[in-house]
Amino acid sequence: MKEKIERLLETREKVELGGGEKRIAKQHERGKLTARERINLLLDEDSFVEIDAFVKHRCTNFGMEDVDAPSDGVVTGYGTVDGRLVFVYAQDFTVLGGSLGEMHAAKINKVQDMALKMGAPIVGINDSGGARIQEGVDALSGYGKIFYRNTQSSGVIPQISAIMGPSAGGAVYSPALTDFIFMVEKTSQMFITGPQVIKAVTGEDVSQEELGGANTHNTISGVAHFKDSTEEESLQRIRTLLSYLPSNNLETPPVYEMGDDINRVEEALNEIVPVNPNRPYDMKEIIRLLADNGEFFEIQEYFAQNIITGFIRLNGKTIGVVANQPKFLAGCLDINASDKAGRFIRTCDAFNIPLLNLVDVPGFLPGTDQEYGGIIRHGAKMLYAYSEATVPKVTLIVRKAYGGAYLAMCSKDLGADQVFAWPNAEIAVMGPDGAANIIFKHDIANSDDPVGTRQEKIEEYRDTVANPYIAAERGFVDDVIVPSITRPRIISAFDMLESKRESNPAKKHGNLPV
Repeated sequence: MKEKIERLLETREKVELGGGEKRIAKQHERGKLTARERINLLLDEDSFVEIDAFVKHRCTNFGMEDVDAPSDGVVTGYGTVDGRLVFVYAQDFTVLGGSLGEMHAAKINKVQDMALKMGAPIVGINDSGGARIQEGVDALSGYGKIFYRNTQSSGVIPQISAIMGPSAGGAVYSPALTDFIFMVEKTSQMFITGPQVIKAVTGEDVSQEELGGANTHNTISGVAHFKDSTEEESLQRIRTLLSYLPSNNLETPPVYEMGDDINRVEEALNEIVPVNPNRPYDMKEIIRLLADNGEFFEIQEYFAQNIITGFIRLNGKTIGVVANQPKFLAGCLDINASDKAGRFIRTCDAFNIPLLNLVDVPGFLPGTDQEYGGIIRHGAKMLYAYSEATVPKVTLIVRKAYGGAYLAMCSKDLGADQVFAWPNAEIAVMGPDGAANIIFKHDIANSDDPVGTRQEKIEEYRDTVANPYIAAERGFVDDVIVPSITRPRIISAFDMLESKRESNPAKKHGNLPV
């Protein structure tokens, strides 16, 4: 028995070395960690339990029968993050470039199935050269099985992808099907077709980093949600994200003791919005003043910056925030903002996270680019997402709420459970400037002082129609509140809504305007 145990330990030691010392050193030279180093940083200390460590490929094509591939290039198992169960897989670039074959995929499938059955989050760490060409259709089948499980698990358990190396071709679609994507600057790339193929087909010259790096996917495409300068920072941020999420769709997120007074009054909120309605300000300042201890975990920070999405805690409970950002495009909704917000709203609804909507929106962004790009279809995603969401929804109108964009930011008619407005709020079909030009066109034209008359009519419209009391009179606004007491009023609203029960009509699924 002693000899057998020694053999077991020797075999395990060899497996844990992956591609060997030389390849591990090369991985480190690239500024990258190994698969097991990444898992150990992600999970609580000494909590990782490996599964299928001794799995080997079965390929005999092109001399593969003589190729040793420890763990078949992927490390799989489970452990804990802050004491909560989490499943994980990490592709090992030191073994056949982390390429995916039949057994590699089967290992990932096993932990995907376990995560779904156990109702626990799964984190996939991607670092792969793509499909293992020698295995042909078996490799493609492996990708298909992963995609299928991603889809079946969607909205049931949190799925998180960390891109920590190349992810090309079909490999990018598994991350795209998950809830959140993390990337690392200078070492992560995602693209369907690489620079060489693009050069051959279209004649375009582009580097891997320009084509599919962390900056590209966080700022331009919106494919990724986070970018970090190091893998260590990225893995720590995944741990933080998990603290805001429930383990599955039947649970609520964990509640923390934050030590922040729920009755805290913030006098700064009374002065934060400029008197001039056309002057910008930073909505994130409002979010931080409302949040427990000023902590805001932003999602897609660099994409569609005219809208803000992320998590805060109120009285220790996770709240999803959707807020217009007047600093960018005056807070208008456009194609990218609609996509970003619509996806985030649905994520919160899937995982029982209440929604706080902070509104300062002058409308949808005008222009041929937006119309030709399908702003009607994209904007409808927000309308659909809010209308479908059954979690508690609280809306605060901070300043402007005009036209269809007022509705798209979760008005009472789209299912907001509580709507508050600050006394400076302007709620109308359109802004007073534009409305005055239409309603009082002849008065202005026939006036001896057109400029003065126009200003008078703007104020008349603002006083008559575009103020929060008209909406409050009709029940579209539940209360007009002093800004400084916003935090306790919102916390009270969410506490009241905690027992909310609402369900949508029975159906196979709706037809989202994708």
